[in-house]
Amino acid sequence: MKQLSIFLITSILFSACHTQYVVSEDHAREIISTLAADKMKGRKTFSPEIDEAANYIASKFEEAGLETLPELNSYFQKFNMYSLGKSSSEMLINDLPVSESDYFITAKSESVSLDSSSSQIIYISANDDLGISLKSLMEQDKSLFVVIDPTHREMFNRYKNYFGRSRPIFELDNSSNKAFVISENNSIESFNLEAKYKVEKSSLTNVTGRIEGNRKDEIVLFSAHYDHIGMLKSIEGDSIANGANDDASGTTAVIELANYFASTEKPERTIYFVAFTAEEIGGYGSQFFSKQLNPDQIVAMFNIEMIGKPAVSGPNSAWITGFDKSDFGELLQKSVEGSAYEFYPDPYPDQNLFYRSDNATLARLGVPAHSISTTPIDVDKDYHQVSDEVGTLDIGHMVNTIKALVEGAKGIVSGIQTPKRVDTSLIEH
Repeated sequence: MKQLSIFLITSILFSACHTQYVVSEDHAREIISTLAADKMKGRKTFSPEIDEAANYIASKFEEAGLETLPELNSYFQKFNMYSLGKSSSEMLINDLPVSESDYFITAKSESVSLDSSSSQIIYISANDDLGISLKSLMEQDKSLFVVIDPTHREMFNRYKNYFGRSRPIFELDNSSNKAFVISENNSIESFNLEAKYKVEKSSLTNVTGRIEGNRKDEIVLFSAHYDHIGMLKSIEGDSIANGANDDASGTTAVIELANYFASTEKPERTIYFVAFTAEEIGGYGSQFFSKQLNPDQIVAMFNIEMIGKPAVSGPNSAWITGFDKSDFGELLQKSVEGSAYEFYPDPYPDQNLFYRSDNATLARLGVPAHSISTTPIDVDKDYHQVSDEVGTLDIGHMVNTIKALVEGAKGIVSGIQTPKRVDTSLIEH
């Protein structure tokens, strides 16, 4: 007798005693049409409309019968972020004023005060790699005064422009403010910096739910981001970037996967379903989520991004980012052997897509975390445009992809398959 495939074994395990939910075009169209409706105004982070989208996703999790995450009393995982807008600053080196064009600050508090008696001074020479040096210094959890050789002026200006914008942070901390100044003086006797910032606090929300398994501390995570970019300049009367493919399609998949697995018997492993916020402005939803649990408990992360259009390889295929980072992709391939569907490596390695979605946050912690997509991103004319509407999508293809994800995940959810952990030393930070 031939050995039973993982597909057949898991189908048997999941079929007993339950009327399984059927993922259908009607269900999927209803969900994605609601999330990408004009009234959602593109689901921009911090907008009233993204809150409306969160309420809708939570209602669908409730209909599916999901439990809330431990320590939460609702499907909402709320957190605050702070934006700092500089109102004034003054820098002195050896008691002489420094032009604002020659320095920038990465502030984490309303008031910044650095001087030579309390803050460490670091020199970046002409021979140092400025990008590598700054990356290392940014990761240090302490206040620093960094002096950069003028040969780096061009790149310094780029960093100054980037860090000069108001960027959200998770918490205020006056012990890790940093100043970067370009100066020929490599033997500074004294320095002083005083700066003031206006602080704005905003609330953000991930929408979360779970099905507790027999192995409650082994978690399989299905995720997508539900935010988009909001309103754009009007094009022929249309100014709403609806974000149907990006990423209402992935969020629809998460909801449909929740409906499916909630209709089966209790899984072996616990399943989390998460709709992340603020992916488009820096992945802040997934960053906060990753700090709320032990990443070692997450067995695998299926992050679903833009599955509304067929891939270049055809309508029954999807590609997986970071295929070489773990054997996650190979396990999915094995799970759908004999079916019409195919999973294969990301065909756009030059676009660095593994690091451009919410999976990267968890991958950096060792989780086999990968994004699954189908869209030909290199030629997609609707990406981040007002034309990214439901009418441009292939709903039948999207539903087939969701069904393939069901089958591809069964081996992991049932405990038959366990992906290898990601080697964090090989991941960009």
